Amino acid sequence: MEHPAPHPTPTPKLVGSIWQGTSPQLAFIFGVIAGVAAATLVSIFILLPRASGATKKSAATTTPTNSSTTSQPSYGNVKVVGDDDYVRGSPNAKLTLIEYSDYECPFCKSFHPTMQQVMTDYKDQVAWVYRHFPLSFHANAAKEAEAGLCVGSLGDSNAFWDFTDKIFERTASNGTGFSLEQLPALAKEVGVNESKFKDCLDSGQMAARVQAETADGTNAGAGGTPTTFVVGRDGKTITVFPGALPYSQVKTELDRALASG
Repeated sequence: MEHPAPHPTPTPKLVGSIWQGTSPQLAFIFGVIAGVAAATLVSIFILLPRASGATKKSAATTTPTNSSTTSQPSYGNVKVVGDDDYVRGSPNAKLTLIEYSDYECPFCKSFHPTMQQVMTDYKDQVAWVYRHFPLSFHANAAKEAEAGLCVGSLGDSNAFWDFTDKIFERTASNGTGFSLEQLPALAKEVGVNESKFKDCLDSGQMAARVQAETADGTNAGAGGTPTTFVVGRDGKTITVFPGALPYSQVKTELDRALASG
């Protein structure tokens, strides 16, 4: 028995215009609307690629060509040297190097001999001021900074510098590289009364000054340690050593600053 062939899908017949039976006025209105819509659609397709290209071009021009330039620090003039500062070298020196430093900073430890060499080579031409800038992630740094100031207040400038030299010689510079329990013994070693030192350190009387020195460094543009400002006799910043620069580079900058003055 033969199966009947499937029926083909019928093709619809156009029996008349969609406007058939519509008034001429209404047909005209519909025609105008359809024309405007078609023209608008064509304009969108023409203009869209241009707009897209303009957007991409605009975005490209707002992208910085060198992102590192936006992160460069901006330095200003540091707080003038006062009677309470600890100065190594001649107070009448042509240049003063104001260093913001951290006793537990490994870069400060490596830079300290460089500064000592500067004082040997430049003698009365350069003075060195040490200010505290303990970093928050170095657990012992702030208390060690207070200890240095206690030593200076109970002793003298020589005691302060002796204490500072010995801290950098002996610390491992890992944030807790010099034990806080050993601070009284070190104070005694540099000639300070141990009992009075303990009273000064335990009372926290130098904490505010440490914070003030840190704030002074921040205001001048120091964002890390060591940061050393090279200052002329007028108190204005001539140049800055941002970090533990090698001696050769420090010497070049100092020679330039001395020659220009």
